[in-house]
Amino acid sequence: MKGLHLTADLRGVDPARAVMTDAEVLGSACRDAVAAAGLQGVAELMHRFGPADGQGGITGVVLLAESHLAVHTWPELGAVTLDVYVCNYGGDNSAKAERLMAAVVDLFEPAEASRQRWFRG
Repeated sequence: MKGLHLTADLRGVDPARAVMTDAEVLGSACRDAVAAAGLQGVAELMHRFGPADGQGGITGVVLLAESHLAVHTWPELGAVTLDVYVCNYGGDNSAKAERLMAAVVDLFEPAEASRQRWFRG
């Protein structure tokens, strides 16, 4: 049950970035980041909010064999919240969690990022 839980609150993100409003682009980028970090994605759901013009934010999750990645975008605020949690059953996945969080933060190129970390279990 031991694991590492990372969160980040991003501000100053350009709302015109495709990852802010395009669920397919965000989903693909998250899948790529999960694979590059050495984690195993097992399912995903990306839900776009807002009007039909595609300018609403996205709530998305990638379910990992090791736990999850969650992303919430607010293009109207230029803000994003991120959540990465990995269990360490059978091995320490902490470095993989750190790589995943860094990659997802980089997708958004924020002006500022506030990060938190907890060791759970």
